[in-house]
Amino acid sequence: MKKILKYLLFSGLAVLFVWTMYFLYRKSASRPDEFKVEKPARNNVVKKTVANGKMVPRKEILIKPVVSGIIAELFVEAGDEVKRDQPLAKIKIVPDMLSLSNAENRVRNAEIAQQNARLNFDRNKPLADKGVISAAEMQTFDVALKNADQEVAAAREALQVVRDGISRSSAGNTVVRSTIDGMVLDVPVKEGNSVIERNNFNEGTTIAAIADMNDLIFQGKVDESEVGKVKLGMPVVLTVGAIENARWDADLEYIAPKGVEENGAIQFEIRAAVKLKEGQSLRSGYSANADIVLERRDSVLTVPESIVEFNDKGDSAFVFVRKPGGQGEEAWQRTYIRTGLSDGINLEVLDGVDANTELKGAKVEPEGPAGGMGPG
Repeated sequence: MKKILKYLLFSGLAVLFVWTMYFLYRKSASRPDEFKVEKPARNNVVKKTVANGKMVPRKEILIKPVVSGIIAELFVEAGDEVKRDQPLAKIKIVPDMLSLSNAENRVRNAEIAQQNARLNFDRNKPLADKGVISAAEMQTFDVALKNADQEVAAAREALQVVRDGISRSSAGNTVVRSTIDGMVLDVPVKEGNSVIERNNFNEGTTIAAIADMNDLIFQGKVDESEVGKVKLGMPVVLTVGAIENARWDADLEYIAPKGVEENGAIQFEIRAAVKLKEGQSLRSGYSANADIVLERRDSVLTVPESIVEFNDKGDSAFVFVRKPGGQGEEAWQRTYIRTGLSDGINLEVLDGVDANTELKGAKVEPEGPAGGMGPG
């Protein structure tokens, strides 16, 4: 019995030794490399450059008051549609004390002059009726009274303008009105806020920002390395980060003649007119990306650019075509191809291969040694 166990033990060790040697041999044996097979395919190739920017109205108007005072009433809020000359706010005048005092003094002086002119007129009117004084002399007193009446009316109207901002002959400037048709984008003031009139020394307080939201443009920047490739009238495809699965067409209408340095790079401003379809709407200030189409080829024969080999000068391109019956590296033949447009992923092929040609792709990495698992 002991001999049998001894033979079994030696036989097991021998089998284990032989299996280990076989496994090490299989593991160290070189196998031919395998490669993924690619075939040319028909694709659309679009060469484009990308610009970052935002959506803004073509015309955004800031409405300013022409008088200083306090907002007494607001008639609109952001998002409202308004028409030209529609009231936006009403301003209560806070009169300047010096101007108010001067206007009041002018009224008193005018009233004194009016009383004096009326006394002279009343004193000389009976004499003129009796023929004691001539009509020409009486006309002088009549004109003086009329001028005094006119000066009183003008002084009182000036006082009303200084005190209230309006006069009897006009509605005044206390009501701020829209100058265009459009949407109210922002109302930065509230009732009770003080506002300053626009003048030569101050741009004034903004009552409201109004814009036509049916006429939008994309405003963005293009790097100096790309600006030479873009031309006016090029088609632009816009995508808005806040709106998924939506695109807008636009036409490039402006390229800045002068660049501006930003973060160490020269950037050129561009603008593109957005084509809004029926029922579409966008908000002012949306961040957007613009794909500017430089060149386009539709339904052309292409190969993945990753499998194309270029020479040192970059003026010749090659691919590896499968040879029948070959193994490993010898199964592929380096072949020259004439190329066209590239979008960075697919490369247009003009000559050298056809749709049925099998091409050498990426190397297929082996998952492990053939024949099973290694020793545990």
